Amino acid sequence: MKFVIRNCFDSARDFVYRNARPLDLARWHFHFERGGPKHLLNVLGAYQNGDGGYAHALEMDSWNPASAPIQTWAATEVLREIGFTRATHPSIRGILRYLESGRDFSNGRWHNTVPGNRDHPHAPWWAPGTDGEIRKTWNPSAALAGFLLRFSSDGTRARELARQVGTSACEALMQGEEAGEMHTLRCFLRLYEYAAEAGNPLGFDLEAMKGRLAAQMDACLTRETALWPTTYACLPSMFISGADSPFYPDFKALAQAECEHIINSQLDDGSWAVNWAWENFPEQWAVSRNWWKGSMAVDKMLFLKRMGHLTISPRRKKGVYRRNLSEIDL
Repeated sequence: MKFVIRNCFDSARDFVYRNARPLDLARWHFHFERGGPKHLLNVLGAYQNGDGGYAHALEMDSWNPASAPIQTWAATEVLREIGFTRATHPSIRGILRYLESGRDFSNGRWHNTVPGNRDHPHAPWWAPGTDGEIRKTWNPSAALAGFLLRFSSDGTRARELARQVGTSACEALMQGEEAGEMHTLRCFLRLYEYAAEAGNPLGFDLEAMKGRLAAQMDACLTRETALWPTTYACLPSMFISGADSPFYPDFKALAQAECEHIINSQLDDGSWAVNWAWENFPEQWAVSRNWWKGSMAVDKMLFLKRMGHLTISPRRKKGVYRRNLSEIDL
């Protein structure tokens, strides 16, 4: 089995080196080859606009060059993935500036889509509503409120927005709004995590939130593993980053099944299938699809690592990284 894991990792690495965006290659270096955060943050900065928001297909299903909340949320996910919390860094300061500006915000939420998307290649789910209609969802507002809660200071506009939006989002979670929608549920999860990390300054009932999140995860996860290879399924990694997740004990067996699935579903080129597609823009979708494959390769190897099945111990010797991979117990 160790040989199988080694082949899986090496094939994924080759695919990333040959196909991934510079950002995902930097993520690979950070997680598996002792790359520092500086280069990754510099690459991430290429997606940030002067208003502090992010764009330029950071979220690969929308190519709008103007800042948007969902693209800015994607930047917060990269920062969270690498554990970067320096609030004075331009990436975080810019995000706070964009979110507190009032741009792309109304009725207590940041907009899920923005009108400019229609002028650029995009997936149908990022198409703006007709007649300026704003889609009512807590994706990504719940997560962005949590980010503000974690990184803003008392007495600032950002902290007030965190209080307003975060409180409303918490109430929505507890009332079961958007239950069963996995992307929104992950945003509620981020609100919970950020609130806990910030010392719970708004006084949420964190235990009640955790219980509600666990119940909704249980209802949302796709338990028929036979569907995973060919459908847009909800897998444990949507909510559980690794074995240290507070929700891991509740879904341990399913998370372990995902580890096995990662090994068994890898394609010959070292990537994994993308189980969704755009309806239009076929040429641009072909590019985005390949970008997604590179990003997914990093995601899947990182999940194996954080689940304790992949131990990367790179050591520099004559410019070569050596990798030690632990056996996976499946």
